[in-house]
Amino acid sequence: MIAPNLRELAITAMEKSYSPYSTKKVGAVIELSDGTTFTGCNIENSSFGGTVCAERVAIWKAVSEIGPGVSVKTVVVATDANPPWVPCGICRQVINEFASKNCEIHLVNKTGAVRSFTHRELLPHGFDRSALMD
Repeated sequence: MIAPNLRELAITAMEKSYSPYSTKKVGAVIELSDGTTFTGCNIENSSFGGTVCAERVAIWKAVSEIGPGVSVKTVVVATDANPPWVPCGICRQVINEFASKNCEIHLVNKTGAVRSFTHRELLPHGFDRSALMD
């Protein structure tokens, strides 16, 4: 179940999107295990490689403010699409890096559609630190 305030925070973040090239606005909010929230929106760039997704903006804001020990409990992504879009592969990987054990991902739009997954459902075999430690 998605908390109504998280849905609204994601939709509000979506409205701050800088997306002149795709015209596709995306907003996200993450809730950490301690209840702290961080929002983000997609920020495009004329050099497309410089574009960053809303989910990563929110996570990077959390890490830059709190430090590397963040534990993401919930991710809510808002788009105008119906059904709402799932996070891209890079965002799934970044979520995986900081996700709590039971991290939930909710996808929403302004018309009330909601799709919900665990991060493991969206990235069942994610690359993580265990692959880098011998």
